[in-house]
Formats: sequence, structure tokens, C-alpha cells
Amino acid sequence: MKHFSILLFFILLLTSCDYFNVQEKVSKTSEIVAIVNTDKLFKDDIKSVLPTNISKEDSIVLVRNYINDWAIKQLLLKKAEHNSSLEDVNEINTLVKDYKESLLINNYKEMLIKQQLDTIINDAEIEDFYLKSKDNFRLNEELVKVKYLHFDDNVINKKEFQDLFESDNIEDLEALEKQQLSFKFYHFNDSIWTQLDKVLLKLPFSKENLLKKTKLLQKQDSIGLYLVAIKDVLVRNDTAPLSYIKPKIKQMILHKRKIELIRDIEKILVKDATKNNNFKEY
Repeated sequence: MKHFSILLFFILLLTSCDYFNVQEKVSKTSEIVAIVNTDKLFKDDIKSVLPTNISKEDSIVLVRNYINDWAIKQLLLKKAEHNSSLEDVNEINTLVKDYKESLLINNYKEMLIKQQLDTIINDAEIEDFYLKSKDNFRLNEELVKVKYLHFDDNVINKKEFQDLFESDNIEDLEALEKQQLSFKFYHFNDSIWTQLDKVLLKLPFSKENLLKKTKLLQKQDSIGLYLVAIKDVLVRNDTAPLSYIKPKIKQMILHKRKIELIRDIEKILVKDATKNNNFKEY
């Protein structure tokens, strides 16, 4: 209670933001705003956490909360230190030491990786990686090459849209794209693989319907007309197509390069240390 009385005394000093506008030429003791045991909290410690353009009332609240949190932390820390066994302290010190060393080493490795890692990956390397590991790239989802279109019932040229949609002619597709303002939504690029689950969120068709190659599926409801064409289908456990997992393969190649780079750096470090008599194994 004695410590909290001291704490409250200093909190009462902070009744205005003007407290932080004192002249620079003040003694170090006058800059103390709170004391818990032998630990001191200074004015500058609080100034650094106060946001700019804050009202006088808000600043008082923030300052009081900050001092209170700081005091509780110091009191808890002191209690924890007093009630911890030597074994606990030693274990914590070991954990802190290990964590600090890991952070320093990992930061150094990341710096070396940024400086030395070759991040350029050409298509030939990606294809070679894919072919060597093809059996490992199995789908856990259904993919489709699909195009679809949805428009209102009140469009005038409904038949024209349907004819253009069914056509395989590139000029017809371009003509259809020019009418995009008449559509609620559409997707015409059926040369890429798309997750079936994402398509199902857009279209009122069953999964069974969309897992069959078809030139045209259509459905009419109160909202309008849906047109769908399924060009190709891949199901679960099929080999994933290269075009679909290309980004993943790039990440895998980069990860492999990182591991190899770190191993090479470690070998060089050991070799140099041994050569310079900085490392000896008995």
C-alpha cells in the first residue's frame, strides 16, 4: 500500500498537459513521475507514447493509465522475482538467452538471404521441377475450365447473347465482351483452371452438373438467365496442372534455394573458422 500511495501522489501531479511543457533546464529528479521500489518512470518515457493532436482530457487519462500499467508491471515483476526459485530463474535466463540467440541468428540469415539469394526462376526450371515431382502434385479440390454469363430477363437481345456465348469464334467472344454493361456478371476466360467451389458461389447449378464437360448449360429463375459452358474438368486426386500450381512451385524452388544457401554459408563459416584456428574439435 505504501508503494501505491507514492504512485497516486505522482499521478495527481499530472492534472494537465502543461506538465510536459516544463523548461528544459530542470533537475533529473524533477523529471520522475512515478517510483516503485527503486524503479523510476520519467517524464520522457511517457511523452514518447503520447499521440500528437490529443486533447488535454484524453492526455490525462492516457498518462494515468500508462503510469498505472507501469506500476502494476513493476510490482508483479518484483513479486515474481521474490517468489521464484533459483532453478526457475536459471531456466528463464536460459530460455531468454536461447531466444535472443535465435533472433540474432535468424535476422543474420535473413539478411544474407536478401543479399545473396537468386530469385529469378525461368519457365524451364519450373517445368523440370514439375515433371520430376508430378506424382506429388495431387488435387484436393475440383477444378474446371469454365465460362459463364448471367443477365436479366428484360434484355432485348437475349437470343443474340446466347448465340455469341455458344460460339467458339474469338470475334464472337469479343463482341460479347463489348456488351458487358448488360450483364450482371460474367467470366469468359475458359483457358484457365478455376476452383469449382468459387464457381458454385456464383451459379445456381449443382456440383454434379458442373463436373461434366458441356457446350451449354442454362437455367432460368426470377432473377434472370444463366449460361454456362464447361470446357474441361479435373477432380480430386487428379494430377494438378502446371499452370495452376506454378506459383506454388516457384515458392518451393525458392525455399529449396534458401536451404541450400544457408547450408553453403554454414559450411564456409566452419571452414574459415577451422582454417583460422577459431574452431577446434577434440
